[in-house]
Amino acid sequence: MDKLSFDGPVVLAVLDGVGLAPDADGNAVSKARTPFLGNAAKKYLHVALDASGEAVGLVNGQMGNSEVGHNTMGCGQVIKQGIARINEAFDTGEVFESVSWKGAVSRIGSVGTLHFAGIFSDGGVHSDISHLFKMIGRAYEEGVRKMRVHAVFDGRDVPPTSALEYIKQFEDFASKFADADIKIASGGGRMVCVADRYENDWNVVKSGFDMMRWGKADYYFHSAEEGVSALRREHAGVQDQNLPAFVIVDDNEKPVGTIEIGDALIYFDFRADRAIEIAQAFTYFDFPYFERGNYSPDDVYFVGMTEYNSDTHVPEHRLVEQVVISDTLNQFLSSHEVSQFAVSETVKFGHITYYFNGNSYEKASGEEFYQVDSYTEPFETRPWMRCAEITDVAISNLDKYKFVRLNYPGGDMVGHTADMNATIVAMEAIDLSLVRLYQKVRELGGCLIIVADHGNAEELLDNEGRAKTAHTINKVPCIICDDTVNRTRYELAPVVNPGLSNIASTISVLLGFEDYPKSWNQPLIESKN
Repeated sequence: MDKLSFDGPVVLAVLDGVGLAPDADGNAVSKARTPFLGNAAKKYLHVALDASGEAVGLVNGQMGNSEVGHNTMGCGQVIKQGIARINEAFDTGEVFESVSWKGAVSRIGSVGTLHFAGIFSDGGVHSDISHLFKMIGRAYEEGVRKMRVHAVFDGRDVPPTSALEYIKQFEDFASKFADADIKIASGGGRMVCVADRYENDWNVVKSGFDMMRWGKADYYFHSAEEGVSALRREHAGVQDQNLPAFVIVDDNEKPVGTIEIGDALIYFDFRADRAIEIAQAFTYFDFPYFERGNYSPDDVYFVGMTEYNSDTHVPEHRLVEQVVISDTLNQFLSSHEVSQFAVSETVKFGHITYYFNGNSYEKASGEEFYQVDSYTEPFETRPWMRCAEITDVAISNLDKYKFVRLNYPGGDMVGHTADMNATIVAMEAIDLSLVRLYQKVRELGGCLIIVADHGNAEELLDNEGRAKTAHTINKVPCIICDDTVNRTRYELAPVVNPGLSNIASTISVLLGFEDYPKSWNQPLIESKN
């Protein structure tokens, strides 16, 4: 293809969690009034992309997620990661041969307790309960007899009220070790306890820290089953992700499993965004975010499933080394002196920056980031989120940078509530923002690529008509909006099984560079000549 050249910027708009599916009762995307998206799909080049399973480096059939989706878009290739990488590490024995596993077992000796914490489900996005079971079994084989689990209930990547099913799985598994003392010690929903992300609300982390380390919470029960059942009665309609933190106590009303000096804690999430803050809380000596009481990081041997920040290498101890991602789009464009700008709101800022850039917050030369603060209220109460402000920031920078990327979170964050009306509003707000965004892009003589990182909002009901809060395995849209003279020079390429890994090379070609790294998958467009 002859080198393309736009007067204005090439812009990538990621509609987080907006997949493709036939119109149905649970499809908020099709039910929303989105005239811009509808017309764009008819007028401009568009293609459905794979965004789940092996297409983004996961196991076959595994739903996609924002982490791997942005990784894949930003590095132009399929890299084995997430649950696929961790499963492999368990299969090969890498986990149990690691210095950190041996360090944890050694640390507790014959008197300490081995603790586990993480998102307590088999959703496979942040964690998998099967990994917890494998570690408990191996620890038992190595002589550990006292283990405690601090459950971060899911309800987003799995059915919204499935916590009791996972508690039963755990209890059935633990009962196999008759001479061991294995219990759930505390629990709480991932949106209110432990698993904050992007420093949106450190109180979420504090509630988890206090629950695990000090045995402090607003609720106390004698079993996890009792706790979840009681909280559901008290908070009618509550989903697992919003269950308040609680502590399990014995017959004397004393916590059964606080993390004590000399204990070890393994955080078994493999996805970084909801693990990094609790890792910092347990491992940082200089920690300004909340009072930890009389606690020192030397007190506890903290182990992460993997590395949660490849720039700061947190945590120090991890069971599986993080995959190294090279040949990222931002570094390639920087080498060609292309100015770049990335913007989203807090809840997706890390995805459009850290994950898109191959798990690094380090900016390339000529690259800038801008974060819009997310609302602290529940997403379904402000479903438009900050898409207008994100658009404002993007528009004000379109004439300053050649490549601009942004993320609209509404389809995913509101979709995770399974609130149909709210998700429809989220989609309509995004559509209005796209109108403004593309008007300016077109005025400047640029090009807008609309894509999604995975599905969610298009499937808010499962096959039995129940609320569905999880991501999907549906394909996602990719629309190339171009009203310049360039549009007559290219067409869709015959790409076999097009996916998110074809985005980086497509952006490169649109920017006029066909010397993109050989590791990248081919572009979605080719010359008409």
